[in-house]
Amino acid sequence: MSEAAVSMRHISKAFGKKVLANKDVDLDIYHGEILSLLGENGSGKTTLMNMLSGVYYPDEGEIFIDGKPVSIASPKDAYDLGIGMIHQHFKLIDVFTALENILIGLPKQNSEKKCRKEVEDICSRYGFELDLDKKIYDMSVSEKETLEIVKTLYRGADVLILDEPTAVLTPQEIRRLFEILRNMKDDGKAIVIITHKLNEVMEISDRITVLRKGENVGTVLKTETNEQQLTEMMVGEKVVLNIARDLVEDKAKRLEVKHLSVKNKEDKLVVDDISFDLYSGEILGIAGISGSGQKELLEAIMGLQKCEEGSSVIYNSTAHGVHELVGLSTKEIIQFGLHLAFVPEDRLGMGLVGNMGMTDNVMLKRYRKGSGPFLHRKQPEATAQKIKDELGVLTPDLDYPVRRLSGGNVQKILVGREINNKPTVLMTAYAVRGLDINTSYAIYNLLNEQKKKGVAVIYVGEDLDVLLALSDRIMVLCSGKLNGMLDGRSASKEEVGYLMTHLKEEA
Repeated sequence: MSEAAVSMRHISKAFGKKVLANKDVDLDIYHGEILSLLGENGSGKTTLMNMLSGVYYPDEGEIFIDGKPVSIASPKDAYDLGIGMIHQHFKLIDVFTALENILIGLPKQNSEKKCRKEVEDICSRYGFELDLDKKIYDMSVSEKETLEIVKTLYRGADVLILDEPTAVLTPQEIRRLFEILRNMKDDGKAIVIITHKLNEVMEISDRITVLRKGENVGTVLKTETNEQQLTEMMVGEKVVLNIARDLVEDKAKRLEVKHLSVKNKEDKLVVDDISFDLYSGEILGIAGISGSGQKELLEAIMGLQKCEEGSSVIYNSTAHGVHELVGLSTKEIIQFGLHLAFVPEDRLGMGLVGNMGMTDNVMLKRYRKGSGPFLHRKQPEATAQKIKDELGVLTPDLDYPVRRLSGGNVQKILVGREINNKPTVLMTAYAVRGLDINTSYAIYNLLNEQKKKGVAVIYVGEDLDVLLALSDRIMVLCSGKLNGMLDGRSASKEEVGYLMTHLKEEA
């Protein structure tokens, strides 16, 4: 094999005295290849790549570019060396256009017209669809990711690092991205993908490096491995999908949704006349291809989306009784103590404040209940410590900014905070998106524990195997309509998949 584009030797990085993110890691990345970086959440994958992209500086070790030792002290240093990283949480300025975000920080050597033409050439060459005049706050998550990739390419990256690039993409967008990555590979670019989706690893990779507890446990060729072997390398033992699903007999109605309709910003009906009931002691799975109304349905129930028509009634097990949710804001739902909890799709954009630590994020839902001008931190701090201990959150301390934690630790904090509020109804949107197998199982167990305690749980997911294994009932959405309600114990993947893509009335 030719000389490596990047060689990392004996790289170590610690955060404080308690968290050793990487320990004596060696890694080689070659031109004209796609390398997948696998590992559980908190195994050090993103930290390792953040050192290569200039976000962090290694405590020990050396980095070589094309065989020459280099010092990468900032993202600018990395870009100057042809290294660019697309982070899981985007680095964009909301009030700027796509083109302005691409050009920001670059020397003004050419006219805007020429720059626009150069960006359009990149989009045309690789097949990107991007409105350069669109503001970031008007973009979907997939459009923002496209912009981040184009921005990195425009700045001349030959080594491209993508952190969970498919987590927010539809199957069609994933196929298009993979085509682009293969074209870039054929052009001689070195590509690193951080991902947890083993089927995608087996489809797109040339080589696969596995990290476990901050150490490199091995690199294998895709042609010489399989998903089971990679899973065992990641967690150190054999893992089988076997989700406990208890049958709770004593059920009571907890949520009643009638003829709910929601429009998006473009005045398009994205939730179309949906009605269903939700009961205590059950997990209702919601299946549907991306954009079928799952997100808007849950946000409408939580008071985050305006409803055009319909009713959503919560039945509490306490003296609070029965309450209509439609017309209430999220603030009012929390203030009135209606015991409705929501784990949103966007962990750091909507669920938590990235620059705050665990204690402050716990306080977000209860600070209005305090008396006087001063905030009381004793109880939130105890709650944060409880979440940290019970869920195994890896953080240097309770005040460490959550945006610096791995995706799995962020999700544990978010789910733990919502469960701690003792909800009657718990709604989760893509609760395990981008998480490793062990962390995903921890979330499944938390949802099952809530179900056994009589909580009514809504689980929106992408993996049909998990939906069928976890859910008591499965509600299938298609084009914003409720297209079927199935028994989770007897339904098949084929049946769910067909309803996801074929409206009953059209079929």
